[in-house]
Amino acid sequence: MNAFDVVILGAGGAGMMCALQAARRGRRVALLDHSDKAGGKLIVSGGGRCNFTNLSVTAEDFVSKNPHFCKSALSRFTPVDFIAMVEARGIAYHERRHGQLFCDASAQQIIDMLTSDCRKAGARFFLQHKILSVSKTEAGSLVKTDRGEFSAASLVVATGGLSIPKIGATGLGYDIARQFGLKLVDTAPALDGFVFSESDRRQLAGFSGIALDATVTCNGASFRENLLFTHAGFSGPAALQASLYWRPGDAVHVDFLPGLTREELLTWFSGRKGGRAELKNQMAGLMPKRLAERFCDQLLPNLADLGNLPKKELEAFCAQLKDWIFVPGGTVGYGKAEVTRGGVDTDELSSKTMEARKVPGLFFIGEVVDVTGRLGGFNYQWAWSSGWAAGQAV
Repeated sequence: MNAFDVVILGAGGAGMMCALQAARRGRRVALLDHSDKAGGKLIVSGGGRCNFTNLSVTAEDFVSKNPHFCKSALSRFTPVDFIAMVEARGIAYHERRHGQLFCDASAQQIIDMLTSDCRKAGARFFLQHKILSVSKTEAGSLVKTDRGEFSAASLVVATGGLSIPKIGATGLGYDIARQFGLKLVDTAPALDGFVFSESDRRQLAGFSGIALDATVTCNGASFRENLLFTHAGFSGPAALQASLYWRPGDAVHVDFLPGLTREELLTWFSGRKGGRAELKNQMAGLMPKRLAERFCDQLLPNLADLGNLPKKELEAFCAQLKDWIFVPGGTVGYGKAEVTRGGVDTDELSSKTMEARKVPGLFFIGEVVDVTGRLGGFNYQWAWSSGWAAGQAV
């Protein structure tokens, strides 16, 4: 039997932050993970450079059944606090669009920082330990693994979500929540590409690899970012962001020309002459030529001369370019999704400590909780903030 004050399931970003804070408070901390390395998801994030936070983080950057739940943790451990840790370690980083911060070199630097700080504080790592069962005892919790048993007064579930199963993601955290009677918000892959329905795939076939600046809107949330055509549908930051707000059956709106209003686009067309071939060439200045050709062929099949095109038809053409509507057949799935939306219902947890209200000594942090951030470093900031909050309480 290995006796500790705190046992943390999952040696990812949230788990290590919690372990670090608890160990610095003098707690005896064990970090358990079935993988042979800590921080598995960190190493593959941000193209290997880890988008570790964002300069501007607010509750509005997260999706949750309770949009206010994340405010407490985010306000007490902020991006400034994590940046201070990075700078103290001498890790070089840079800012990209929209306040996103990345390591100059490698995500491994963030992992090395967290693992070394945890060990220096006294936390112990137990890797390659498969969790067999979790149970409550009079003294706290008992965790049985394939390599021994661990007891602790506080048990922290930091197992992440279902996204990217190739690095070992499982539903263990949700199973533990169910075991102890905690409610779950339905889970789904998020920050994920859209898959076209069969009819849309036929309409927009042949564009795989084309990227353009576009605005994608779903359920009132709009994102102007790069949009990438794939063989199956849409990817790129604009699509990934919108997927966080999408539910099966919902329509998605695409503005292929966000730099022009509908009126400006109508004026642009009104000042041009010529037939189909000339219009395609002129439109190539607004969007990729192959896409311009397809829109002309599909939406203006009877065009002979632009100057003779009825205003109503031209207005309808502009409307399609500015608000192309499709209903995705789905998303690509957990294999490619950046995160899992949904999870442990926040009504079950204290927003200050992340402790389960009905089960004293049981905590949930990070992705396993129903708090999901937009693309851009927000989910890692939630990992740091929720891990910090629990680390002050265990």
